[in-house]
Amino acid sequence: MRLGTAALLIAILGVAGLAYLLTSEEFGRPAQPERAALRSPITWESPVGAPHRAEFTICSGPIRANCVVDGDTFWFEGVKIRIADIDAPEISEPACADEAKAGEMAKARLLDLLNGGRFRLIAGWRDEDRFGRKLRVVSRGDVSLGELLVREGLARRGGGPDRGWCS
Repeated sequence: MRLGTAALLIAILGVAGLAYLLTSEEFGRPAQPERAALRSPITWESPVGAPHRAEFTICSGPIRANCVVDGDTFWFEGVKIRIADIDAPEISEPACADEAKAGEMAKARLLDLLNGGRFRLIAGWRDEDRFGRKLRVVSRGDVSLGELLVREGLARRGGGPDRGWCS
């Protein structure tokens, strides 16, 4: 009787294990799919493959569709996007008047750039930042709009030293 009970228990555990494998979300997935998926850039495009175009404004009020928050953050089609390759001066909590002024200039320039024609949103190695904003490189042709802001002195390359904007 002990042998029969042990065999029954092994059979039940085997069936339970098989059921877990077949119904588990992990079954059949490669190890660490997030890393594999995030290594290759993805262009977030319309179904026909055309670059995006929208009429942007400065964000105000509770509705955020197509508007610019600051020099490195904007809303597009209701999604908050952080430009991944730059860091612009803060305007919500600037450390000094110089940073506030530089932040307003960066925001105005980003508004002009976004309204200047079609653009692409390209995902990098991370999809979102810690605040839930989508991280995207914004480009027109082969030129990063973030890089244009850096060249114009209105932003810094992302991932660099964290220096202030105050003199």
